[in-house]
Amino acid sequence: MDPQKERGRLFDIYAGKTDEELQQVDTQSDELTDIAQEVLREELARRRLPQNFEQPNEAGQKELEFRDLVTIRTFWGLLEAELAKGLLDSAGIESFLFDDNMVRMDWFNANALGGVKLRVDAHNVDAANRVLQEVSDEVEPEEPESLA
Repeated sequence: MDPQKERGRLFDIYAGKTDEELQQVDTQSDELTDIAQEVLREELARRRLPQNFEQPNEAGQKELEFRDLVTIRTFWGLLEAELAKGLLDSAGIESFLFDDNMVRMDWFNANALGGVKLRVDAHNVDAANRVLQEVSDEVEPEEPESLA
């Protein structure tokens, strides 16, 4: 079997699947060949779909892959946190909100939890801060007109 031909064949198969079908295949990726797993990961990344983070170790057992997430902003209001997350998502930077569900249930929880935290992967911190800073620079509050 020619690895390049197999990659091309698998690429065509995965490209023809819907997002849901592709994620279903990912849940059973431990049954795939190494080439199939690699092509599947590439297709999931290309579509910016979440991936199954369980990776087999040398003994064949699955281990969870932990991500180094860094809090880049904290928000007291849920709306502002969701807007900032939307900005990062639209810029292609994967981000996560922490404690948002607790605040959503009762906004008084924001004080106890220290607000809603916006987190990104450590290698995306600078890019995420640039995106958020650009938007905050563009949106400056208008000064009220004096009544003189």
